[in-house]
Amino acid sequence: QVQLVESGGGLVQAGGSLRLSCAASGSISSINAMGWYRQAPGKQRELVAAILSGRSTYYADSVKGRFTISRDNAKNTVYLQMNSLKPEDTAVYYCNADLVNTTAQARGLFWGQGTQVTVSS
Repeated sequence: QVQLVESGGGLVQAGGSLRLSCAASGSISSINAMGWYRQAPGKQRELVAAILSGRSTYYADSVKGRFTISRDNAKNTVYLQMNSLKPEDTAVYYCNADLVNTTAQARGLFWGQGTQVTVSS
């Protein structure tokens, strides 16, 4: 069994910062990519940032220059440092991981339960 557990969400004023963490645990052989998505009410889930095993990163245009994704491979953990937050960043943030499950001997996508980020104006 594989679990992804997020933490770090909350309420912050516009211009503030938050740091999200997501730890993957369980029967994991290897993790290829890890990423953060978000879903605002009435909107589709969108990719915010991703980081590959080789440390290459991707950012949505809306967060470039404000958000930074990083990972600690030894801890199977991915982070999202969010600075200069805007009210439009308000959403539920989900992490996911593209990994190889040791038990199933298969590669798959796994998701966390989500953490709420609310930015007040």
